[in-house]
Amino acid sequence: MKTTFIAAGALSLALLFNQADVTATGNPVKKTVAKATVKATTLAVDPAASSLSWNAKKVGGAHNGSVKLTKGTLTVDGSKLTGGSFTMDMTSIKDEDITNEGMNQKLTGHLKSDDFFSVEKHPTSTFTITKATPVGKPKGGVANYDITGNLTIKGITNPVSFPANVKVNSNGAEATAKVTIDRLKYDIKFRSGIIGTAADKIIEDTFTMDVKLVAGKSSTAKL
Repeated sequence: MKTTFIAAGALSLALLFNQADVTATGNPVKKTVAKATVKATTLAVDPAASSLSWNAKKVGGAHNGSVKLTKGTLTVDGSKLTGGSFTMDMTSIKDEDITNEGMNQKLTGHLKSDDFFSVEKHPTSTFTITKATPVGKPKGGVANYDITGNLTIKGITNPVSFPANVKVNSNGAEATAKVTIDRLKYDIKFRSGIIGTAADKIIEDTFTMDVKLVAGKSSTAKL
């Protein structure tokens, strides 16, 4: 008799545990398996592999030059760009199309003055990404991201948006873009049409900057 009670008790326990994994409809309870979270990775930009160049147009001509990159980062989550920033050394700004040394130095000095970038007061300019949106199925040669961020020049910050080409792989990330900048928003009004400049002396209110940022898991990484 005692053996019968023990067997019955064991059977009841087995049925109880079996029913715990079954819903009221008789279907097995689905157990949730936690997925591993992939952390975003911030990669240091390699200034030696990166470049920043500018182009400004005026009536009857144009000038182009460069400015040095001091530091920057690109943040990636898997294969996607999610953020980034870079800093420009405005004291390094120079013209690259005037071959006459004296004239070149004159223009470079003028760009550093208060008529333009006031580099003594504001030696750096910065850009920080606030939104990076992938473009669905871009065609060859077409930008695959829409970038929005905050650009600070002369201590003045304004939002800017532009298309960019971004590549991400196991070695790091590369981003290239042409950014159009409205200089009036940064209190750069020299020879602007809005201040009554003679028509043949006007410098366009916008200039462009070509940006190439190369970032990797090591400071010498190249894509």
